[in-house]
Amino acid sequence: MLEFVNRAGSDCYKWDSEEARGKLPLWVADMDFKAAPAILGAVQRRLDHGVFGYNIVPQQYFDAVSNWFSRRHGWHGIRREQLIPTIGVVPALSAVLRALSWRERPWAKDGKMRVLTLTPAYNCFFSSINNIGAELVESKLIEVNGRYEIDWEDFEKKIEQSDVFLFCNPHNPTGRVWTYDELIHIMGICEFYGTFVISDEIHCEIVMPGHKYIPYASLMESDDDYYCVLTSASKAFNIAGLQCACIFVPDLPMYEQIDRAINVHEVCDLNPFGIVAAIAAYNESEDWLDELKQQVWSNYLYLKHTLEEQLPVLHLTTLEGTYLAWVNIEATGMRAEQFCRQLSEQESVLLNPSEMYGTTGHVRINLATSADIVQQATERLVHFVKRICK
Repeated sequence: MLEFVNRAGSDCYKWDSEEARGKLPLWVADMDFKAAPAILGAVQRRLDHGVFGYNIVPQQYFDAVSNWFSRRHGWHGIRREQLIPTIGVVPALSAVLRALSWRERPWAKDGKMRVLTLTPAYNCFFSSINNIGAELVESKLIEVNGRYEIDWEDFEKKIEQSDVFLFCNPHNPTGRVWTYDELIHIMGICEFYGTFVISDEIHCEIVMPGHKYIPYASLMESDDDYYCVLTSASKAFNIAGLQCACIFVPDLPMYEQIDRAINVHEVCDLNPFGIVAAIAAYNESEDWLDELKQQVWSNYLYLKHTLEEQLPVLHLTTLEGTYLAWVNIEATGMRAEQFCRQLSEQESVLLNPSEMYGTTGHVRINLATSADIVQQATERLVHFVKRICK
């Protein structure tokens, strides 16, 4: 069912941007697999209708979201009046931050809102915070035996200074899937200090064997809790270009404020294809998703085995979730930006350097592609590192 597509020449950013042409691009976080058959069928039926004007978001979409998270993740009772549809998780994030910036904060220094995130962090977190004039506060994750952990003492100290905690669950780029105990600890600290939590859960479906995604909202006891959740079928089902996401907001006054910000930002009108694609993803494409996860896991195991056998100087972080491998390259003595630039120039492989995620000494590798491409890119990576480490 899972079908690799050669995307070169299709005007996709990952393969056809100027720096990507003629190279193996394991960078931009989308996939090289054709969407699930049910999604293709739903989009084709919508195409055959022949009219593509403005859409309402039907009840079927809200039912699909609610039923999916209840069935797949044990997050029960999501209601229509708690969901705000929008065109993507990043626009949603910017709108939520804008809504929060409107709130009265008499304690805020210099009138600035302070937003805490765990670094390394998804690069758009930084731009969203900067674009609304907020101040970034960072709590750096600790790398312990190939796995990232929260520095709880530092986290609590930084939460005390912050208005908002911008969270990524599962975590991009380190691949952590946060445990129940970690989530409860985060929730307790944020509630104690009155910090609003924005939980970006776009990667929630891509979880590796032995790990379990726990929705942040599923731990909450009240509709007036101080948080929201950003989610979408786009990452798991490779439909990001169809622009359909939603924000779960349990508190009514906050819902109204975020809904207003969504309209102020003009990100409230969804693509008609995105709506039907998301419904088909959630209602009819579970088997496709399970096959995708098996392919990502197989690609990860190949990369892990090859690095252990041939490049022990590189250290691969344990992949718990997402399809993004995170590799420590500090032993090469190169900055990640320099490493990626030379790998591109000399071996025609594109990776993401860790500087864009707020840290040094690592690269991010997209494993959501064919086994053949992962193997080719890994062979070139091995050749490159062996040459520079002579």
